[in-house]
Amino acid sequence: MSRRWRVAGAAALAVVLVAALLLGARAWRSAHRGDLERALDFAPKDAQRYSWTDWAAVRRAVGTSSESALLSKGYDEDLTAGSSLTDSTDVLRRSFGISLARLDWELYAQSTSGAVVIVKVPGSFGSIRHHLTAAGFAPPSTPSGVWDGSSVDVGAVPELQYVALDESDHLMLTSDNDSYLRQTVDRLGHGSLPGPVGDVAGKLGTPLSAEIYGGDYTCEKLAMSQADPADAAQGDQLIAAAGKVNPVLAFAMARSARSSGRPGDVTVAMAFADHGQAVTNADTRATLATGPAPGQGGTFRDRFTLGKVAASGSVVTMDLHPKPGAYVLSDLSTGPLLFATC
Repeated sequence: MSRRWRVAGAAALAVVLVAALLLGARAWRSAHRGDLERALDFAPKDAQRYSWTDWAAVRRAVGTSSESALLSKGYDEDLTAGSSLTDSTDVLRRSFGISLARLDWELYAQSTSGAVVIVKVPGSFGSIRHHLTAAGFAPPSTPSGVWDGSSVDVGAVPELQYVALDESDHLMLTSDNDSYLRQTVDRLGHGSLPGPVGDVAGKLGTPLSAEIYGGDYTCEKLAMSQADPADAAQGDQLIAAAGKVNPVLAFAMARSARSSGRPGDVTVAMAFADHGQAVTNADTRATLATGPAPGQGGTFRDRFTLGKVAASGSVVTMDLHPKPGAYVLSDLSTGPLLFATC
């Protein structure tokens, strides 16, 4: 065999090995993705807000499968504030035949065009279809179509007005906008979230509950401009003293579980334009997160101890260790929030 053919054979073998390694790496990543990452594949990609509740993990964390106890203990542990369904348990039971005590997870997604609730329900969907029909929902002409509940009383959550069922993935999707729901169903499973929102979501691991915001939502809802004038003025002074800040392109806050399954720390992730901005803002945001909390009242030290702060790529992550009795996730994900200033 000539040297030229030996070199060509070795090169071909190298290409095959690299391809095999890449495929193996993709398979490993796919097998080790958490429920939140998988759920976000099904979510509309134009949303500015995603609220996540891992109901199965919350049940384990609070040690109960009773719905009433789950709601009470979940609230006390600051694990259910992101759910859009906690005030609709009677409607869910009566019109859908489901209970929060048996849902796997819930993801609420909100954009400027509409909002959708996606829940994963184990078991057969026969009971759900039966309850929808009995409640007065008009069935669709195709299995993937939308059930029309415009004439049904769905209580305090208008997003339960229209329903789509994806039995192959055990998903029930609901919305107050039938057109937006149809668009979401048509695009189911079209990959992970793009850009900065996907970057911060990727830092959250497998949380019990989480809030994920786009930059526009963050800068509107968490901005110090939402505070009263005195708090806003104090915020300006604290920011000026802390150092340079850059616009937040995406923001996420999530409550994790300890190895025992009990609720643990809160992770904050903020995306910036590049690594240089992330390094700068890691220092600035850490300073802001250890001082006064104008708009919230008191100080951040009253609520949590600041742990590790790191800049990885264009994302800053902060570990918050909640103080006993502090509602860190629900309080600080609604703003105004000084260390998320834009």
